[in-house]
Amino acid sequence: MLRPICRTVLLSTLPLLAMPLAQAQEWPAAIQAVEARGAEIVERFDAPSGLQGYAARYNGQGVALYLTADGEHVLIGSLLNAQGEDLSRQPLEQLVYEPLGQERLAKLASSTWIADGSASAPRIVYMFSDPNCPYCNMFWKQARPWVEAGDVQVRHVMVGMLRQDSLAKAATLLSANDQQAALHAHESAGKASKLQALDEIPSAIEQQLNDNITLMAELGASATPAIFYLDESGQLLQQLGAPGPQVLKQIMGPRS
Repeated sequence: MLRPICRTVLLSTLPLLAMPLAQAQEWPAAIQAVEARGAEIVERFDAPSGLQGYAARYNGQGVALYLTADGEHVLIGSLLNAQGEDLSRQPLEQLVYEPLGQERLAKLASSTWIADGSASAPRIVYMFSDPNCPYCNMFWKQARPWVEAGDVQVRHVMVGMLRQDSLAKAATLLSANDQQAALHAHESAGKASKLQALDEIPSAIEQQLNDNITLMAELGASATPAIFYLDESGQLLQQLGAPGPQVLKQIMGPRS
């Protein structure tokens, strides 16, 4: 799920990185001090009690910074009111997570994938898929009602990571004249699949598979299936592993 694991970050946990002064934006000096430790300052936002809020990214997560009225000190983390409401959540959602989700969605769209389902389906789900992954096959089966009804297209971003022949099997699927038919034959057969590993992987396909595994790591996924989908508010979320019934409905949306 593309939200902070922890919204409270101590300044001392941000490692010092050498950044040329010319790259620093025109933020107050105390904010620049956080930027110099590796945080990307996104934008300023209004905050109560004389504080100035700044939305930042750090290691792919949103971080709220609060500059004190004297401009000399920065508080990092969540700001709660007397009712216990997190005043940092909305600005981080708007300024960090929504744009970040759109960036990641665009990268998924431009990756190398095999479509499962109609191109006119109103809902698109991405999944990083290994040909030898039993849980990828489980999700493929779970998705059948939505895919076959034309409600969802699942885009399999192919990777090869589980077994020695995974990469070559993924290359076989990508080199097929009809990729969608090849994927369907492989997944519908399950353990009885006759998919053969490609003897020699063309350099172009090898590069596509390498790019996919790099993107997978960039998105914070370490296992397959890694499923990415938009929730009702349009936020990009991640599900690792085959989902349970309730999460499956969230991923796939309503059925026609």
